[in-house]
Amino acid sequence: MGHVNMTITIPEELRKRIRKIKGVNWSEVARRAFEEELKRIERQIAAEEMDRLRTKSKGWSGVEEIRKWRDSQ
Repeated sequence: MGHVNMTITIPEELRKRIRKIKGVNWSEVARRAFEEELKRIERQIAAEEMDRLRTKSKGWSGVEEIRKWRDSQ
């Protein structure tokens, strides 16, 4: 899997604090933070989609669908 560069903007004060700390792979820290936030957002989207489908399917009955299918045979 390839990598791409990305530029982000952070407050100057945060940049100063980061520069004081040596031996930390800040790119890896940022990657992990992005990944965790993406997972959180994706879970939220999935939950909203499940709620939408649940609401849409109210009134749907599996038993009725099976009966319709059997009766059509």
